[in-house]
Amino acid sequence: MIFPFFLVRMVFLLTLFFGTAFAAERKVPVLCYHRFGVEVADSMMIKNSAFAEQMEWLKTHGYMVISLDTAMGYVNGKLKTIPAKSVVITVDDGHKSVYTDMAPIVKKYKIPVTLFIYPSAIANAKYAMNWEQLRELETTKLFHVESHTYWHPNFKKEKKKLSSVEYAKFVDKQLGGAKKKLEERMGHEIKYLAWVFGIYDDALLVDAKRSGYSAAFTIDRQHASSSDNTMALGRYMVISKHTIKDFERMVDGTEDRMLPAKKEVIGY
Repeated sequence: MIFPFFLVRMVFLLTLFFGTAFAAERKVPVLCYHRFGVEVADSMMIKNSAFAEQMEWLKTHGYMVISLDTAMGYVNGKLKTIPAKSVVITVDDGHKSVYTDMAPIVKKYKIPVTLFIYPSAIANAKYAMNWEQLRELETTKLFHVESHTYWHPNFKKEKKKLSSVEYAKFVDKQLGGAKKKLEERMGHEIKYLAWVFGIYDDALLVDAKRSGYSAAFTIDRQHASSSDNTMALGRYMVISKHTIKDFERMVDGTEDRMLPAKKEVIGY
């Protein structure tokens, strides 16, 4: 009688081990936008009509736009399931066209959007929104503000020109300082960070976690995945040249499966 009990126990433990070891990878496509307008003024801008077409495509094809919080709950295993066809929408920088052009479309489709903001621009730069506009967007319960560093720096350039002590202070300002400023202005916790220009390294990933962020996002063109470092999760930058077919390849994972040599590379 001892042997069968031992055998059953071993089978149970092996099943538990391999079930955990080979658990399905949890993945969600996260899209990244910048500016919106009636016409395309630069490569980073997308036409209002094109954005509306993309949102209609998602609706027609059974996709559900979910909040970044919900997506991260799934990726980190705190949520067991999300809608089968889920997608996240984010916007970097805080350009005023988010308020004037994007917001009406977002309200029409009632979709959640995360805004990655660098506070130095807000109410200062001519192209940027002000704090009142950001707070107004958040009152709709559709928009939510997160961090994009303090003033949109190039970490590679700053690291070369600053001493190690100066650079450490600089990084603290850009990561911890931005988080603190946004929390003061928006009145809620800031949990997520978007890497400026998609620039990060191993040390910055550690710094971001130490600064209190629970996840950070790149512009590496791949789904945010449970198998990746939570401080370097993928996003797809969506710009003016992308067709609806390109858009489809981002959200359905086709682009992820392309050979590296054939994958699109987009920079600022």
